[in-house]
Amino acid sequence: MNFRYSFFEHSYLRDCHFDSCDFTGCRFTNTNLAGSKFSGCKFDYVYFEKTQVEPAILDTECPGFENLKLRFARTLRTNFQQLGDAASANKAMNVELDATATHLWKAAWSNEAYYRKHYAGWARLTIILEWLLFRVLDFIWGNGENVWRLFRFVAIVLAAMATYDTIYHSGDPGRIGSYWTSTVKSFAIFFGTWAPEDYPHFYLAFVTVVRLVLVGFFLSIIIKRFNRR
Repeated sequence: MNFRYSFFEHSYLRDCHFDSCDFTGCRFTNTNLAGSKFSGCKFDYVYFEKTQVEPAILDTECPGFENLKLRFARTLRTNFQQLGDAASANKAMNVELDATATHLWKAAWSNEAYYRKHYAGWARLTIILEWLLFRVLDFIWGNGENVWRLFRFVAIVLAAMATYDTIYHSGDPGRIGSYWTSTVKSFAIFFGTWAPEDYPHFYLAFVTVVRLVLVGFFLSIIIKRFNRR
């Protein structure tokens, strides 16, 4: 059935089954779709607002093109946040991030005609830089969604600091015990409880900046998690 560019406002469509329907450009506002199932439907440019809909829609009904898929996941994420459904909002966010990663990669490196037509010259260079930034932030903290990646990055920073201390300050890089001692020392330096006099001031200032940035990332993750609730 064709519902293209229709408005569903204050509608009650509970426990319905939509099979191969076209919802392109539709707007769902204050609509109850709880228990409704969708099979092979088209949701390009669709918009959801304060609408009860099952998160399973993200598993089977996402648009094929990555740029449309990320928009679809984004509107559902916002919708779930409006309803206070934190679990579904997190699921939509993960779909959105996956679609964004694929879209940026294809825009930067794919030879598909669509991407080479829309991203050529300086536009391609810009999208390559955007892709690189996305990958770096994804590695550091999962683009704001993965606190364990942030802890992993902190561990990498501490390991790098311990290696630096062992090589340039402990004077005995051949002993395994030196690395453990340097790790404990680096932990104190990283969290600002100790500032050795023999360390360069630039190094200590750089560590302070890194610590503040990473703490800011951690607080951002916590605040976003609570906001979704």
